[in-house]
Amino acid sequence: MWFTPDELRQLTLRRDDVVIVEGGAGYGRSAVLREDMPGWGFQNSIVRLRPIGSRSEGRFLDYAVQAALADGTIDSVVSTATIPHFTAEKVARLSITALSVPVQRGIADYLDRETAQIDAFIAKNEELIALLTERRAAFITRAVTRGVDASVQLKESGAEWLGSVPIHWSVKRLASTVARARNGVWGADPEGGEDDLRCVRVADFDRPKQRIHDDALTLRKVTPSERAGRLLQDGDLLLEKSGGGEKSPVGFVVLYDRDEPAVCSNFVARVQLRHEMDPRFWTYVHGVLYRLRITEKSLKQSTGIQNLDQSAYFNEYVAVPPYREQRSIADYIERGTAEIDKTIASARRSIELARERRSAVISAAVTGKIDVGVAA
Repeated sequence: MWFTPDELRQLTLRRDDVVIVEGGAGYGRSAVLREDMPGWGFQNSIVRLRPIGSRSEGRFLDYAVQAALADGTIDSVVSTATIPHFTAEKVARLSITALSVPVQRGIADYLDRETAQIDAFIAKNEELIALLTERRAAFITRAVTRGVDASVQLKESGAEWLGSVPIHWSVKRLASTVARARNGVWGADPEGGEDDLRCVRVADFDRPKQRIHDDALTLRKVTPSERAGRLLQDGDLLLEKSGGGEKSPVGFVVLYDRDEPAVCSNFVARVQLRHEMDPRFWTYVHGVLYRLRITEKSLKQSTGIQNLDQSAYFNEYVAVPPYREQRSIADYIERGTAEIDKTIASARRSIELARERRSAVISAAVTGKIDVGVAA
């Protein structure tokens, strides 16, 4: 980003400065700079808080901002009907406990030690989750592409990504597994009513499990014409067809495994499978296509929104086992991933508890509620 010489003089970043996110989804997040950053500036989505050396310590101010974000103080300050902004004026009005600089420094030293241990614990659990997630994905990929029998190379079939599959499986285009694919309904009505139906949005996707979140689904008014052919049924696949982004391209698929009548939003396509196609098995197959980035070959841009070219996508080759074997493989995957999922859930809970402890320790320290061994 280009700065004029005058802007760069005013927007410098120095050691002990605290930088705070001003607006958007991450408002209130902060960090303290541990060294000077010559030649760097910052844009208007960031608030720079520069401590007065004789009155404040940057690390302490950063921890105080973190505590205010965790306990909801910042939320109350930025409460608004539009997009929240934690502006420089609001930052300046934020109240913190008045302490001498030596005490602030002692508290910051204590919190540096305590949070470093907690952060290391969180990092180890995040590393464990990443490792288990990779292992889970590899297990599923092998199961849906290779089975357990003698295999044959597929270079001549146009499905090189499969590598090899059991010799008695068929290799067909993905379209051969689909009876019908239809887009969801437009718009939403947040008020609801007795004639409304639940609506599945992309935000409702539980991506690790490729299912719908247990507490998801919003109400939406649906016309009779929208009901026709769009009511979801247990066993439908829901395909994310629009939206996405560079780090999360469209093409993700989840299984709708509920009896509750519902529809899906216009960013989602309802995919009905042909007879003798097991929904669980094909949910896993679509997940493999996504992880291997096969779906990215069928992306197109329209007015800045990423879309999936469904015709191109369903033209991809897949390996098709016999129906009974599809079910057996799905059962095998569920058994094989159950323990992995349990360990991942436990690690996520550990991270959640560690973050809660981190926030509690910071809040107690910056407000003087715990003795950190520093004389006032």
